[in-house]
Amino acid sequence: MDKEVFITLKGLQISEQTQPGVVEIVALGEYYEKNDKKYIIYDEVVDGMEGKIKNIIKLSPTCMEVTKKGLTNAHMVFEANKKNLTVYNTPFGAFSLGILARGIDIDETDDAMNVKVDYELDMNYEHVADCTISLGIQSKNQGGLSLS
Repeated sequence: MDKEVFITLKGLQISEQTQPGVVEIVALGEYYEKNDKKYIIYDEVVDGMEGKIKNIIKLSPTCMEVTKKGLTNAHMVFEANKKNLTVYNTPFGAFSLGILARGIDIDETDDAMNVKVDYELDMNYEHVADCTISLGIQSKNQGGLSLS
């Protein structure tokens, strides 16, 4: 895969209290491999706020780690069949997150990768939603997706 990549990230949250929530991000980023791990780095802009969030995703066959730095700060670990706790810091305050990944699927070709993570999300020790993250990475030079 090329160093420059297109990234599509879709998040789905299903909760008994609210309607399903969908978030989608499309960005240009960087991809590299180091010590048998895959890294995806991209910046996220938040509507209505100054500044950005630098996202670093580290992938292995059984784990995805997401580190956020900037407007929000967090280190979230999605590890198959293990609950991980973290503190999620935002401009509006901090809260505790619990993440229990039920499954991580990675499908990879020479020029693309698709990752799907199903997980349960707790906030301040209360179950809030069942969630899915779908992450698509495609070499920039393979075409098909344009940010312009």
